[in-house]
Amino acid sequence: MSRKLLLPLAILWLAGMGLRLTVLAVPPVIPLIHADLHMSETEIGALGSLPSLLFAFAAVPGSLLIARTGAVPTLIAGLVLTAFASAVRGAADSVATLYLATIAMSAGVAIMQPALPPLVRAWCPDRIGFGTAVYTNGLLIGETLPVALTLPVVLPLVGGWRWSFVVWGVPVLLTGLVVLALAPRDAHPRLGARRHWWPDWKNPLVWRLAFMMGGVNTAYFATNTFLPDYLHATGDGRWISAALTSLNFFQLPVSFAMLALAEKLVRRHAAYIVLAALVLASAAGLAFMPGAWIVVWSGILGGANAAMLVLMLALPPLLARPEDVHRVIAAMFTISYPTAVVFPILAGFAWDASGWPGFAFVPAAIAAVAIIALAPTIDFHRSAA
Repeated sequence: MSRKLLLPLAILWLAGMGLRLTVLAVPPVIPLIHADLHMSETEIGALGSLPSLLFAFAAVPGSLLIARTGAVPTLIAGLVLTAFASAVRGAADSVATLYLATIAMSAGVAIMQPALPPLVRAWCPDRIGFGTAVYTNGLLIGETLPVALTLPVVLPLVGGWRWSFVVWGVPVLLTGLVVLALAPRDAHPRLGARRHWWPDWKNPLVWRLAFMMGGVNTAYFATNTFLPDYLHATGDGRWISAALTSLNFFQLPVSFAMLALAEKLVRRHAAYIVLAALVLASAAGLAFMPGAWIVVWSGILGGANAAMLVLMLALPPLLARPEDVHRVIAAMFTISYPTAVVFPILAGFAWDASGWPGFAFVPAAIAAVAIIALAPTIDFHRSAA
């Protein structure tokens, strides 16, 4: 690997971590927020779903920003907004204000997400799978650190869930400053109206990719959202930290493995089907096998979902023309994230209505079945040109 490539890869990794640090600061403290703000399970489901909702609504504006200003300035703006909104979220004194602050934070993440695939295409044109695996590895570390460290380390230091949101916003702001100072300019500078930004909604490939991505997002966010309250409700509260850590930590060895395997697997239908089948089995295990098995199945679900995430994020740079990557990924996010919003809210409503906590894992099961059905319909060997 050339030294010239090391700096862009390091920036991609840091930016990937910034995509999730503030989002995944929520699940470990959900029981505290639940008690402090007197939230119902439906409201908890909505809180966990708000980031996905904003990831959908702000993806196309993110594409517009990329077209008008370039991917690097868009990335910087998203990092800064995310960091400041995360800190403001800690001052929420009601469910409504918590939702508003979460919306602002999620908007910051949403506008920078479409910037990373074009930067991979611009900075690593001959190693797209590897470059995608690098920033996804950073993203997964950004998911792991808050769930692993918030309860045992951050809360004892800062004294409550509110200041923990400030703590996790600091590295995101620092990443924005690093990108501002050191990032190479992306290959597509500001081109004004000449550069397309509106997605091609008539392209059936975009819809198939989006629903598969929606399955990945739904399985992950729904499980993270409900797992703490599920364990409380079933009398297994002692496993909360271990289960959340397992769900997120076991993504890491998988993501490191994908650095070597992504380019070999990304065009294989069987890879998506096998990984989705593991998610389906994990959802069943979480619902029906209590105790320490919760930790085991959480790790399997997290690892399988992480591998699928790497593969899905590598597809737009591989299958779309270089000048269209940002709008293809924006369309995917716009279509896919609402599925990660609707199913957890419905699951929370079903839990409230029936009293059966197992509804928490129905979204992951539905998501896995959708991926198994859609993967064989994708032509993974079409040319990016």
